[in-house]
Amino acid sequence: MAENMIALETARSIVLEHVEPTEVETVEAWRAVGLPLAEDAVTDIDLSPFANSAMDGYAVRSADLAGAGPESPVALEVIGHEAAGHVFSETVGAGQAVRIMTGAPVPAGADAVVKYEIVEVEGGDGNEGSRAVFRAPAPAGDNVRAAGLEAHAGEAVMRAGEVVSAAGAGLLASAGCSTVAVRRAPRVGIISLGTEIVSPDTVPAFGQIRDANASALMASALAAGAEPRFLGIAPDDEESICKLVLEAVASCDFVITSGGASAGDYDYVGALVRREGEMLFDRISLRPGKAITFGMLRGVPFLGLSGNPAAAYVGFEMLARPAIRAMRGYSDLARPVQMVRVEHDVPKRQERRFYNRARVERDEATGELAVREAHSQNSALLGTLHHANCLLMVPEGLTGYTAGDEVPCVRIDIDEGTVL
Repeated sequence: MAENMIALETARSIVLEHVEPTEVETVEAWRAVGLPLAEDAVTDIDLSPFANSAMDGYAVRSADLAGAGPESPVALEVIGHEAAGHVFSETVGAGQAVRIMTGAPVPAGADAVVKYEIVEVEGGDGNEGSRAVFRAPAPAGDNVRAAGLEAHAGEAVMRAGEVVSAAGAGLLASAGCSTVAVRRAPRVGIISLGTEIVSPDTVPAFGQIRDANASALMASALAAGAEPRFLGIAPDDEESICKLVLEAVASCDFVITSGGASAGDYDYVGALVRREGEMLFDRISLRPGKAITFGMLRGVPFLGLSGNPAAAYVGFEMLARPAIRAMRGYSDLARPVQMVRVEHDVPKRQERRFYNRARVERDEATGELAVREAHSQNSALLGTLHHANCLLMVPEGLTGYTAGDEVPCVRIDIDEGTVL
């Protein structure tokens, strides 16, 4: 491959081979929402712990209503009332019924529940002392939720690697798992390189630019599941850069710089990695973001991204995000890819793989999904990324796409799973 560039998949494999899962920690179950479990979560009781009613009605013996019909009604004596938290302790005998509320335990002797709306009541308000009249049979198990329907004591209600949803947090609580094991958020150090870079709260002088990359990369790291740490801005000075990068390596699990990644006069970071660590690659067949470096520095993964905002973002998405998710124990590492019809021609003049900013939307006339590129692919622009919901992938080579082609789009607005 030209200029010693490696394929993106090769680069991603190298990065993933050099990161390790973080330590396991215990958190409250509801705080684990969106995170994969590090260990199985096991219930200590049956879920549900008792057979209960699926609706408001009457608990009956199915045998008593075997002959019930429109012209042959069966009347049962109502001997009690049961609601959730109010247990009827007696046994339902022949010719008897119990008024029951949704979620209440089905009393001993009863094996079916008939919903309230189809029962006629005689001689009272439907509670104890009344007679309930039925005009249809009730099969055994009708409207009864069996004990252990969801899980039995000792069974896993959620496996290691499963991502906890909001409903899942409730399931864990039902199983007695008030806390769960997850992997610690990796500490990701972010550094911006360049004498021309100033902080966002500074009005830049002529020739200076505000630091947009740090905010974008910090937000990206946070969204990926990391604990981002901004180490600061380093001017194009070897001593300052090396000092800041080594401070980051000493306190973080993964270090990312933006700027200074090309083989120019100020590539001090690359020299540092080669001198005190191991450089594993420094060119990828990728646009935007060819000049990406990765290596191990004092045992810590280091990723050097381009200073161009769009290139830094794409580099992070393709390499840093999968690595962070691997460190947290996710099984889905990369964003989902969706095949969508492209609305226009996509020419190609370079052999590198392209990831063009674009947006997938539904065509109002046809109802079909279609993708259109942003008006500009200038790698200095962040606005086009802000409005994009995908990266349109154009493979290596000089062949582009023709309007109407089905094209692969990396959905940067969706974390994981299959896109329909």
